[in-house]
Amino acid sequence: MIAPFAARFKHWKRDRRALWVGYAMIAVALAVLPFLVDNTLGRTWVRVIDFALIYAMLALGLNIVVGFAGLLDLGYIAFYAVGAYTWALLASPQFGLHLPFWLILPIGFVAAGFFGVLLGAPTLRLRGDYLAIVTLGFGEIVRIFLNNLDHPVNITNGPIGINLIDPVMIGGVSLTKTHEILGIEFSGTHIYYYLLLLLVMATIFVCVRLEDSRLGRAWIAIREDETAAQAMGINTRNVKLLAFAMGASFGGIAGGLFSSFQGFVSPESFILLESIMVLCMVVLGGMGHVAGVVLGTFLLAVLPEVLRHGASPVQQQLFGKVILDPESLRMMLFGLALILVMLLRPSGLWPSPIRRREFADAKADS
Repeated sequence: MIAPFAARFKHWKRDRRALWVGYAMIAVALAVLPFLVDNTLGRTWVRVIDFALIYAMLALGLNIVVGFAGLLDLGYIAFYAVGAYTWALLASPQFGLHLPFWLILPIGFVAAGFFGVLLGAPTLRLRGDYLAIVTLGFGEIVRIFLNNLDHPVNITNGPIGINLIDPVMIGGVSLTKTHEILGIEFSGTHIYYYLLLLLVMATIFVCVRLEDSRLGRAWIAIREDETAAQAMGINTRNVKLLAFAMGASFGGIAGGLFSSFQGFVSPESFILLESIMVLCMVVLGGMGHVAGVVLGTFLLAVLPEVLRHGASPVQQQLFGKVILDPESLRMMLFGLALILVMLLRPSGLWPSPIRRREFADAKADS
């Protein structure tokens, strides 16, 4: 009687050890990644990875709204702008304020969440295309508002933007400068990489816990059938407002980090195309699946840069001259890739098990 249980325990222990070894290998790979990229491709690509991590936080926040709750939001970039301008106004010479980052980030988190509720409250009865149009308008209103908030009282500098924004500082030490730690030289892009990686991992942890929580199941119920969810006793109004608020809050944190990393912010960074790009990251990776969203984010954040830098040399080798502008070619290939993915993998590159079963059932019924 004891032998089968002992064998099962040994098997479980071996699998658990293999799992921890896998986690350790991933941790080591992530730790050395910026140095490998810096030595092989250059520091510019470390900066590209930093921006990919910022977009990962954005996409994970939008995944709460679109992937979990099924609320199509085309104005999500507005919350990114709220977080960015909150940091810029509270940590720059604009108002002479230079508050510490541990105070600004929570303020940006709360401010973006407030705007999320502000957007969600009037749209509770809207669904589908109507909701998309309203949220799109909200995103454009925020951008235009920031663009014109330089008169009669100058607050945002209008289209000029705000520069000389303070970076993240810990103990009076700026993270944008090069520092030597244990004999190893860390540049500002390397240090920001580790900071952003830590925050992305924290965001992933929160999203996974939310998905498995009672609130997460309520979001999924609303996504599948709001009328049925309401009939089952779910307070759809409060649950949808929580989705807007929590998704917006993650966008606010990402915006603040973007502002500190760039040292400059202007309304041109928050155009409609950015909202569409973040939505494409969620859809491409797999709506509602945290790991899929991260995959889609890195594909759409890194591969376009590869095309941007590699298009001209490839054309020079093949044709002896540049026939197509690299930017136009990049967008054309990007659009073609999205079309192919939506035709061949409508549930995304890495869908959640639930979504995979839904698409399989729909295909079987048809």
